[in-house]
Amino acid sequence: MKVLLLSRYGDLGASSRVRYLQYREHFAEQGWTLEVSPLFSNVYVEALYARRGRWLQTINGYATRLLTLTRARHFDVLIVEKELFPFFPALFEQMIDRLGVPYLVDYDDALFHRYDRHRLALVRGLLGRKIDAVMRHAAVVVAGNNYLAERAHTAGAKRIEVIPTVVDTERYQPAKKRAAGPPVVGWIGTPKTSHYLYPLVPVFEALAEQTGARFVAVGARASDFAGTPVEAWPWSEESEVASIQQFDIGIMPLPDSPWERGKCGYKLIQYMACGVPVVASPVGVNREIVRSDDYGFLAEGPDEWYDRLSELLNCDASTRAAMGRQCRSRVEEWYSVKAQAPRLMQAVREAAR
Repeated sequence: MKVLLLSRYGDLGASSRVRYLQYREHFAEQGWTLEVSPLFSNVYVEALYARRGRWLQTINGYATRLLTLTRARHFDVLIVEKELFPFFPALFEQMIDRLGVPYLVDYDDALFHRYDRHRLALVRGLLGRKIDAVMRHAAVVVAGNNYLAERAHTAGAKRIEVIPTVVDTERYQPAKKRAAGPPVVGWIGTPKTSHYLYPLVPVFEALAEQTGARFVAVGARASDFAGTPVEAWPWSEESEVASIQQFDIGIMPLPDSPWERGKCGYKLIQYMACGVPVVASPVGVNREIVRSDDYGFLAEGPDEWYDRLSELLNCDASTRAAMGRQCRSRVEEWYSVKAQAPRLMQAVREAAR
């Protein structure tokens, strides 16, 4: 079987990397040929995070995708990450469906809210139901959580599979030995999402003074946290596991809003795979991942965040280690490539049929 993956990004884009690119060897094990064609290149992603102009890369990406789609009928099935062309109507998805080329579409965030909640009425009017059309014409919709699956159901999708975002547990491992020094409370993400930490900076300041804990943001800009206790560490795919292995507690604060309810809790899964207990906002899928105090805590508002972080910082290291072992088991059971690869391969097989 020949499969064309129309990903959003190359391997620098977290969503593309974890939703499909890390499954490449599993496609090969099926005897399938997988061709990957990202819309936006790694150069685009670098420009995005560096706040540089990226119009040339955008135009190039759209032109390349148009050329790629002329070969769509040479494949047995297409995998579309989110949509074919951002801020264009779903005409190309409808055209592919009419040509008889089945496609599977994947969502790991509430992309539909980019349109139906856009600040411009014109965008809401023209594109507010675009993603519903993309879902409706797909042979299979793969959703990263139930919030996204519910939207697919409302849109009239033919088949829906809920497959969480996962990690490779061969790569994500608990640290063999904890480094000496004060406990580290860590977050990992991008410069585009580090703003979720801002409301908790006063909590970090108080706890740093009281407990001596360090607060780390992997992938954030140092300038965004100047004058605060938050240390900005550089991110790379090669170093991200080693960075998380230095955490004693992993955090994922979020506001409770429609966009955030569509997130898939990837940070929590990364932390837990490395045997790190977590504290997270009780938003969306976070409630399912941190379903008991065996893994950490859910915290709503600065006061609860202070209490929960304080509780974990003041307990002994053996207690945190025991929670970390529970976290690791939880990931191995459900949030690992090994657990979900057969389900994803079956979804692709069903789409091709």
